[in-house]
Order: sequence, then structure tokens, then C-alpha cells
Amino acid sequence: MQTMYDWFAASAADGPDRIALEIGPARLTYRELSDLAAHVAGQLIAHCGGVPRRVGLLAARSVLAYAGYLAIQRLGATVVPLNPSFPPARNATIARMSALDVALADSAELPVPTVTPRSFDGPPPALPASAAGPDDIAYILFTSGSTGAPKGVRIAHRNVSSYLSHVIPRYEAGPGARFSQFFELTFDPSVYDMFIAWGSGATLVVPTRGDLVMPVRFVNRNRITHWNSVPSVISLAHRMKALKPGSMPSLRWSMFCGEPLTLQQASAWHTAAPASVLENIYGPTEMTVTCTEYRLPPDNWPQPPNGTVPIGTPYPQLEHLVLDDGELCLRGPQRFPGYLDPADNIGRFLTENKEIYDGTGELTAAHWYRTGDRVTYHDGQLVHLGRIDHQVKIRGYRVELGEIEAVLRQRPGITDAVVLALPGKDETELVAAYTGTPQDEEALLADLSRHLPPYMMPRTVTAFDTFPLNQNGKIDRRALSATFSAP
Repeated sequence: MQTMYDWFAASAADGPDRIALEIGPARLTYRELSDLAAHVAGQLIAHCGGVPRRVGLLAARSVLAYAGYLAIQRLGATVVPLNPSFPPARNATIARMSALDVALADSAELPVPTVTPRSFDGPPPALPASAAGPDDIAYILFTSGSTGAPKGVRIAHRNVSSYLSHVIPRYEAGPGARFSQFFELTFDPSVYDMFIAWGSGATLVVPTRGDLVMPVRFVNRNRITHWNSVPSVISLAHRMKALKPGSMPSLRWSMFCGEPLTLQQASAWHTAAPASVLENIYGPTEMTVTCTEYRLPPDNWPQPPNGTVPIGTPYPQLEHLVLDDGELCLRGPQRFPGYLDPADNIGRFLTENKEIYDGTGELTAAHWYRTGDRVTYHDGQLVHLGRIDHQVKIRGYRVELGEIEAVLRQRPGITDAVVLALPGKDETELVAAYTGTPQDEEALLADLSRHLPPYMMPRTVTAFDTFPLNQNGKIDRRALSATFSAP
């Protein structure tokens, strides 16, 4: 069973002079990227006096970000990606929850020792052999938590290796292929971008932030063969009238994940990239990036009642079941070994006898992960119907509305808070309502921005005297939503 770094190392050995990474004007071969990662790894060892256990990575869309990720994997340590665009308080919270030994960062805004690699002169240093094995944790990503604190999802090397063994041949990845790198490192589809490319000897091409809103230009300028993004990118490009017929002739594969892909979005992209195979992929972070797939046929597309492209069927190595309420449950070699905080495991799994896991006993391979997603079947394919709770996807990120509500309730003068996800022009929008002392909306939004990442920020925050209640005495979210959509 290979580690994440083993996948990269095999490609580097097979084709050291192939281009591994393109970012801005930088072009790094596999040999150069390997050497750079070794330099960074050596500086981490020198700073820590040995191989660290967990390393934060506060960097984005830079050579340091990718060399740093590989350096941490080279040492057999666990990487915890952090996002420079997130509020410092949130990154600090994640750093504390992860018990980081050290962080790679461009600035020292974290409550842990920080290393900013400077010099890469000379041959790469000799490094100890990695002690990482299949069951060791390769990375930890934090998803939104309903208690007001993010939840750490631990992914083991064996989970990633099982995933790559399926997707690399499926998408015909290999030398000459050029993969887009749309996703930030704090979002797990970035693992798809990086390691399908590096695990097959292909090239990873990193767009600038400006490129992200102009996908057609980016694809054509960089001869991208494999595209992967959230579907809302299609809506944005279509609104800008960029998806002209045949405007992306180089694309061979187009994958979309993170949000429901509508049939209208798929049609618009297919028109612009008619030679590209278009696939809808789905998966919670806990199932290692993606775990189901649906490839749109050349014609006679399915027409589910909700107007979305099916998420298809689980990968061959996975098992699934659909509960009576429509919740999708999964297990298999891609299923994560459990949350960073074991208390978060309670209620999120089913036993082999399909009883709710109460935290008693260890999690085993026989336990089913409860995705919280509702599905149904259409012509033998799974179709995503939404969440069974108040969790939504915003720009591909999974968001617990309860976390935003918890942050709002911590503001002085606010008694209660409700956050709603409403359909917007191009993507789901968040609006917040609260009771208590009326606040200045602009000041309140500014305060929230210091605690929440941009994708979790509500568009508006509105004061109410009281919230409408249903017959059970609970807040009537449907009635509250109607007040925002009323003319």
C-alpha cells in the first residue's frame, strides 16, 4: 500500500524531467519539485530537532504551498492545510485543535512555531526514511461543525491510495495530461488535482485568482486537458457569455463536484467543450474526496425530476445502502478512520447491524458512515436530493448553518440566531436573522468577517422581534424563509 508521497516519488523516478508544476512563470520538473520539497523538509527537521508529527501549511497558490505539502508527506508527517484568506482566529483555532508541532507559513499568525523556508541552494539534504504506513494519517481537513467549532476529518494513506488506484486509470491520467488546480488546499478536491496529476506523471497547472473567474481563457492559454471544479463556475462563465460553442477544444475530461450539477449547467459546458467527457462526481470529505461517479452519455441524457445530473453509483471498491429516510450510507477502503475528536463520531456511523453508533467500542471497517445526504434512484442511478439536516454546500465547501448561528449568538446583545440557505442567481446564498438588541448591520457583518471565512459569510443580517414558531414550538424555518423571498 503506497503513501501519498510514494505516488509522487514513483512519477519522479519514471520521468524526472517532465514538468510537474506550473504556477505563474514558474515551471518545475519532477526532479526540481522533489529537490525543493526535500529542502523544505530538511528545514522542518532542523527547526523541530527531528521529524514533526503534525505540520500546518498556511500557504495558497504558491510554489511554497505545493513544495511544502510534498515536504510534509515526504517526512511521513500529517499535513493540516490552513487558508491565508480565512480569519486568523479560525486558523488559530484549527492549529490548536490539531495540536500542531510546527507550521509552514509566510507569516507568523499562528499560536505554534512557524517556519518560513528561505534558502534552497545546493544539493537537497539527506533525509530519514519515512516511517509512515498505510494506517497513518496523511492529512486532516476541517469541515464546518454544528457546535460552533470546526470538525477535524482524518484521512489515512490507505484511504488515498484506494482512491487514486481507481481514479487515475478512469480518467486516463498520465504524461502529457494537464490538470487544472481550481481548489484551495483546505478543500479536499485539491487532493484530486494534485495527486492524480503527480501520481501519473502529469502536469499540475495552478490558476491565479483572476483565472478562476475566466475558466475558458485559462483552459485555452494553458492547454488544459483535465478540468475539475464546482458547478457554479459554469453559471458564472455562462453569465459572462464565455461558453461559446467549441470554445474549449483541448479539454478531454471535465469533472464537477462539491455542489449539485444541474442539467442546464452540464449542457452549457458540453456545448463549449464538445470533445470532453463530462462527469459528475460526489463525495463527502470523510469518504476521501469523491466516491460516486456518473458519466453523461453522448445523447439521451437522464431527466431526474429535480433537474440535476445523477451522482451515479459508488466506486467498485465501496459499499452503500440507502436508509428509509433516503440517507446515503457508505463504507469501504476510502472511508475515514474517524474524526479528530472521537466525540464527533457519535451518531455519525451505523454499526454492522445498522444501529446508530453511540461511541461504545472501536470503529471498524464494518461501520457505515452516514453522509447526511438524501438520495433517490432514477433509472438505476443515485440522484442527490439535498441534506437531511441544516448542512449545505457553498462554493463547494460544506457548511453547517449551526456554526454560523453559534458565532452570531456570541455577539453582545443577540439572543437567538437563524441562518438560512436561499437560492441565489448563480449559487446558494446565506442570510441571517436574529433576535435581541438591534445592531448596525454593516458593523455586525464586519465583526462576523473576523470569525468566519468568506464562503460562510451571510449576505444580510436582519433583526426580528420574534421568530415564527411551528406547531411543535420550534422555529419555523420555512416561514422565516418566506419573509426573505416575499416581494
